[in-house]
Amino acid sequence: MPAAPLLVGLDVGTTSSKAVVFDEAGAPAAAGRAPTPWQGSEVTAEALLDAAVTAVAEALAVAPPGEVAGIGVTSMAESGVLLDASGRPVAPVIAWHDPRDADQVARFGEEMGAETFSARTGLPLRSQWSHTKHRWLLDNHPGAATAVRRLNVAEWVVRGLGGAEASDVSLASRTGWLDLAERRWWAESLHWSGASADLLPPLVTSGTALGQVGHDRLRRLAGAVLTTAGHDHQAATVGAGAASPGDQLDSCGTAEALVRTVPAGFPADGVARLARDGITVGWHVLEDRWALLGATEGGLHLQRVLADLGGPDVLPRLDAAALAPGADPSGRTWHAALEEITAQIAALHDAMSDVVGPHRQMVVTGGWSRSPALMAVKRARFGELVRTDVAEAGARGAALLAGLAAGIYASADEFPPPGRAA
Repeated sequence: MPAAPLLVGLDVGTTSSKAVVFDEAGAPAAAGRAPTPWQGSEVTAEALLDAAVTAVAEALAVAPPGEVAGIGVTSMAESGVLLDASGRPVAPVIAWHDPRDADQVARFGEEMGAETFSARTGLPLRSQWSHTKHRWLLDNHPGAATAVRRLNVAEWVVRGLGGAEASDVSLASRTGWLDLAERRWWAESLHWSGASADLLPPLVTSGTALGQVGHDRLRRLAGAVLTTAGHDHQAATVGAGAASPGDQLDSCGTAEALVRTVPAGFPADGVARLARDGITVGWHVLEDRWALLGATEGGLHLQRVLADLGGPDVLPRLDAAALAPGADPSGRTWHAALEEITAQIAALHDAMSDVVGPHRQMVVTGGWSRSPALMAVKRARFGELVRTDVAEAGARGAALLAGLAAGIYASADEFPPPGRAA
């Protein structure tokens, strides 16, 4: 009997590229990783692709036998790759968090209006989105003017592996160029940035088949179906089993991200209200859904407090002390820190619920979800929580979307659920 088909999920992130091989039941079988080779807050497009290929090759080297039916690529958003007519990168890839475009952001606000921007795009106006980074490149990098194509990171990697050029709509939602309600490019924003719709390939939904792998370093993947799997936070909702309307994913890493999946479409005033609270609204990786996304630096704050209290080795004692009646001073300090970051997430949760109604279930992932004390504080605030045993939710979501593109699953309703953590 031939081995069951395998799927690969590739998550090209700010810190590293993570590749995981999964079976069709969604269980991990092998993994590889390569650091993202930043030079300051820039990276070359070629080095970014090479790191992604290295991670996949490392995973395949230890993967079980079987045909790989598909590979899905999810990635950080906002950063992009500019290509000339020969397909050669002509400018650096700028980190999404780099604030070099502050002057362009201020100018856009003066000329176009922050409220107009938020109502049209679902994004608060700030130094993060692609439209002002693109204007900065045109103002400061001579090669940018020769570009005839711009791709988001996952789209660039798919192209580099042999796939067709496409604009994944969940990543397009993070550019500042997409009209959210109309699901088409916003001409005025493109014009302001010095861009045009011709610079961007056609819009597609994640899980759309975009060709087959053809790459010299990944011969085992020859013939595997390629797809984009969108923005990594949205892909993680799929991987963690939190992508049905009303589901809420709480990803507790160094940054804590809250992602609410909702049916597509609600009034522009609700979109603007969310933007004023720092919450973005964009197209989901699954059809006919929007994703609300808010984030804090909760995990980073906990790391700092933990360092002051003795470091990771004392975390079990601190968790126990924080949960005990009459906690000692260090336990009280730790409990206060947990309450503080939970209040920040609760503020985002409440702002979302004020616009779209209550959540259906709250799924918690990430390293800090292993803290019993933090989970107790969260349960006291939010009620029942679901913890998954998925280590790389973004990569798992990307693999499942690859299965959709390859025909392993007829629809997202057939995606296997993740296991639950104890």
